[in-house]
Amino acid sequence: MKIQKNIQSLKTSATLAINELSQQLIGEGKEVYKFGLGQSPFPVPRVIVDELKNHAHQKDYLNVSGLLELREEVARYHSKKNQYSYDAQNVIIGPGSKELIFQIQMALDCDLLLPSPSWVSYEPQAQMINKKVHWIESSADSNWHLSPESLDKACEKLKSVNKLLILNSPNNPSGTTHDNLREFAEVAKKHNVTIIADEIYAELDFSGEYKSLTHFYPENTIISSGLSKWCGAGGWRIGTLTFPNELSFIKDSVRAIASETYTAVSAPIQFAAVKAYSEDHSVFLSHSRLILKAIADFVHQELSSVGVGCQKPQGGFYMICDFSNISKISNKIKDDKLLCQVILNEVGFAMLPGSDFGLEKSKLLSRIAFVDFDGAEALRLIAEDQFSIDQLDGICPRITEGISLLKDWINNN
Repeated sequence: MKIQKNIQSLKTSATLAINELSQQLIGEGKEVYKFGLGQSPFPVPRVIVDELKNHAHQKDYLNVSGLLELREEVARYHSKKNQYSYDAQNVIIGPGSKELIFQIQMALDCDLLLPSPSWVSYEPQAQMINKKVHWIESSADSNWHLSPESLDKACEKLKSVNKLLILNSPNNPSGTTHDNLREFAEVAKKHNVTIIADEIYAELDFSGEYKSLTHFYPENTIISSGLSKWCGAGGWRIGTLTFPNELSFIKDSVRAIASETYTAVSAPIQFAAVKAYSEDHSVFLSHSRLILKAIADFVHQELSSVGVGCQKPQGGFYMICDFSNISKISNKIKDDKLLCQVILNEVGFAMLPGSDFGLEKSKLLSRIAFVDFDGAEALRLIAEDQFSIDQLDGICPRITEGISLLKDWINNN
C-alpha cells in the first residue's frame, strides 16, 4: 500500500516535463529557448548509424545480459578507462542507464545517499520502491560535489544500515567535476559504501581526461554508462552496467530482474553499439568537447556579468545559476519554481528549478542545459577550422539569443 501511494504521488520526470511543455508552447506559436532538457545536440557518428542500418534485419531476442560481442567491447573499454580488469560476464546491457540504475536500487537492501544537488530521477526511483533517501548537502564552495568530510559525517550517523551512493561526474546539474576522488574513496572504503558511478558524461570532461572513482575504489563501485550523451544516441535507449567481480552477486540480481521486465535491448541497436566501443571516436569527442567548452565559457561569462552566480562548467552541458544575489529579483520572487515559471512566461527561456535536483526552493537556483544548437553544423565548422567563439551568434543563435534575452530581463527587473 505504501509503495502504491508513493507511485501515485509521482509526477512526470522534471527534465522530460520541461521538454514536453517547451514543445507544446512552440506548437502554440510561442518563442521558446530550450535550456531545459539535457539532450546531446550532436549526431550519432555515421559509422554507428550505418551499422544500425546493416543490422536492421536482426529480430531475435538476445541474451538477457546483452550481445556477447558488445559486452566484450564494453568490458575492454572500461578496463582501459577505469583502470581495472572487467569481464564481459559482469556487464549488463539495458534500455538506458536510467532503467539500470533503478534496477540496482531494486536489487539492493540499502538506504540511498544522494548529494544535493543530484539528477532528478535518482530520488523518485527510490521512492517508488519505498527506499529511504538521505540527502547530503553540497554547495558552490565545494564545486557542487560532496566533500569527503560530508560523506564521512553522514555515514557516521548511518552506521547500522547498508548504504548506496550515486556519484555523477561531470555532474548533472552543475557541469562540474569531482576532483578529490582519492580522499573520497578512502571515506567510502572506511564505511563500506557501495557506489554507482554514473559516468554517462565522463567522455565529455573538457580536460579530455577520464576521471573515475574506480581509479581508487573499484572493488565496491558499479559503473553506469551508455551512449546517450557522448554519442548523441539518447533516443536509442541503450545503457550499460559494469561490475567488478566482487559485486557479481548484484549483477546476478539485476540480470534476474531484467529477465522479468524488459527481457533484452533491441537487437539492431546492440549490434550497432559494438561500433561505438570498438571504433576510434577520438576526433569526434575532441571536437564535441571544444564546442561545448566554448559555449559553456560564453554562457558563464554572460550570466556572471549581470550578477548571476555560477560555477564554470568543466564537462557536459549544464550549469547551476544562482539568482539570489540579484536583489531586485530576490526581493520579489521567493521560490525557484516561480522564478523559472516567470522567466519562461516573460522571456521564453525554459530552465529547471534547483529544487527538482534536491536544492532548497528559497535559494533561487536553477539548472540550464546549453544544447539548443545544431551540433552537426558545429562539428562541420570545427572540422574545417571555421569554428570560433567570436562567431557563436551564427553557429548557435538559439543559445546567444536566449542568453541575451535573459540578461535583458535581469537588467530590466
